Amino acid sequence: MLMSYGRTDPETNGPAADWLTPLQERNLVPAGVLAAFVVGSAARGWHNARSDFDIYVVTAVECAGSADRPGSPVPLDPPYVTSEVFYRQDRRWEVTYWLESQIGQVLSKISWEACEDGRITDETLTRTEELLLAHLETCCPILGEEWIDRTRERLVDSAFRSFVVVRSLGATDDAVEDALGQLEAGDLESATISARVAFGHAVDALLEAEGEYGSHLPKWRAHRFRAAAPAGFPFDRYWQIETMQGYDPADPRPWIKEVLTLCQDIAIRVAV
Repeated sequence: MLMSYGRTDPETNGPAADWLTPLQERNLVPAGVLAAFVVGSAARGWHNARSDFDIYVVTAVECAGSADRPGSPVPLDPPYVTSEVFYRQDRRWEVTYWLESQIGQVLSKISWEACEDGRITDETLTRTEELLLAHLETCCPILGEEWIDRTRERLVDSAFRSFVVVRSLGATDDAVEDALGQLEAGDLESATISARVAFGHAVDALLEAEGEYGSHLPKWRAHRFRAAAPAGFPFDRYWQIETMQGYDPADPRPWIKEVLTLCQDIAIRVAV
């Protein structure tokens, strides 16, 4: 039996049904829906007055006419996901439809078996697929919480966390090497930029190791950091580097070296 749960609508401060009603009024909840959940900033309470509301709907079979609607391409079967957009109280709502079988295909791509066989690369998941998995971890259920819980368990048991952490660590190492080379060449402006890039990737790896995904959206990094609250790395220290406190344009070398050392320390900590 499908049920709605007690998460609140940020506009009305009402029950989860208030998320569902606008969809039902527009016939956007198909029969036989397995789950529906709010994703993105609204699901986490990070939204603002200009934020969109994004909802994923999961079904066992394709909705009637879905193949005729424009959709986003995905390397799955079927090779697209469709969306419906509407506006309510000047707020943009986007409803994206996933098949349960498509989600299963995405999870299979980052299984431990695929990892051990060497089938996982940085290009294994498209942005759309990675967003799906990242959102599953932090979504706000509207319908089908049992289905969501089961799918989250599959995600936890997969190699997804390892995949994103290793990717971020690789990007950290590349940026550190860039910064060191630029530093040696006296190109301090480029070294500064590379150090900032390295720090962003290192922090992403740290947060991903804690289950806080979303490196594709750096604008939420501070929120993700507070949510993860990694031990031994206080938010104030993170924010000091993120906002370049202590950076001296006349003598940037000490700041660059400090950041690169911190990146290497984080990489060692995450890799252990």
